[in-house]
Amino acid sequence: MKKVLFLLCFMLLYISGNSQTNTEVYVFDYTPGFGLTNPVNISNNPGVYDNQPSFIDDETLLFSSTRNGQTDIRKMNIRTKEETWLSVTDGSEYSPLKVPEKALVSAIRLDKDGKQLLYVYDMDTGIFKALRDSLKVGYHVWYDNHTVVSFVLGAQSSLVVSDLEKKNDIIYQKNIGRSLHKIPGTNLISYVSKSSEPWELRSLDPATGKIEFLVKMPEGAEDMCWTPAGVALVSKGSQIYEYNPSVNQNWNYGQNLAEFGLRGISRLAVNPSGNKIAVVVTEQPPEIVVQAQLEAYNKRDIYAFLDTFDDQAELYEFPHKFISKGKYALRKRYEEMFKNTPDLHSNIKNRIVQGNTVIDHEEITRNGQILYIIAIYEVSNGKITKATFIR
Repeated sequence: MKKVLFLLCFMLLYISGNSQTNTEVYVFDYTPGFGLTNPVNISNNPGVYDNQPSFIDDETLLFSSTRNGQTDIRKMNIRTKEETWLSVTDGSEYSPLKVPEKALVSAIRLDKDGKQLLYVYDMDTGIFKALRDSLKVGYHVWYDNHTVVSFVLGAQSSLVVSDLEKKNDIIYQKNIGRSLHKIPGTNLISYVSKSSEPWELRSLDPATGKIEFLVKMPEGAEDMCWTPAGVALVSKGSQIYEYNPSVNQNWNYGQNLAEFGLRGISRLAVNPSGNKIAVVVTEQPPEIVVQAQLEAYNKRDIYAFLDTFDDQAELYEFPHKFISKGKYALRKRYEEMFKNTPDLHSNIKNRIVQGNTVIDHEEITRNGQILYIIAIYEVSNGKITKATFIR
């Protein structure tokens, strides 16, 4: 037992990481009527915050991304993966958007002293300035290049239209949601009203102040976007719902991203051509993935077991002795064992989670014998990518 505890402590020191898990940004190919395919983790920044995507053009994506302990504006070409960071400040930037007709990006900046304002950043130089120093903006959308519609924080959230040339702010409603979007083909802004149950999707004409009801929201859902064709998409859990105002009176079920192993969808964004969609998903904590693997092992369910592994997962004997690579080799190794070992069972004696690595001290029953091993699982994007065993 002392030897096992020593090895566990050694491995904890051997593997470094951060135990925090958060969100990632995926980009899918999108075909209206056929759904989402070919998911790519575009942020690829496990264990931290990557969120609030918006497209500049068909291939260029902005999003908030964590580096060096704070959140900055990250710009990425989704085809070439070329990237740049647009903000270098002492604060953290959120909800970046391209300012219409200008080489500027706007974002909410949260400074270390708690000050929170809407700023613009020059895309070439990074030079920045505050737009409104009297409003604590949480989320925003551009109506035109001098008019911004904002979710403003306060005792109750407020829907505020700010004319930056005239330097005036008009409040149109209290108690709104964070999702603000321009409706394609119109001069209207959509927002979610939380003043009644269920919540309602409404439109605002910033030029006239006219507000109209569009549709009731799915219960508890508020993160949404519009496709260029004028179809609204909203996320809830792993489910995407669709609403076409010209055809439907309510939301229809769209794609469920659980089929890709992705859950906890929040923000959505569609590119100008309507053939790419960015989706923010909640990372699966590594211990949840490894626990699912353990439960499938104990049930001897080969399909559920394989589903917890990456397609190119590698197995090793500690420290570097190669065993196998890929799901075909995994299936070949474990399927016969599952069929022919009715007493197969693993009991976890101790578990350590360090960043994206899970270290299990396992007591395994197999063919009437008791075996003790240490298994080190490395998890990325909700799948086990590497397992190393100490016997």
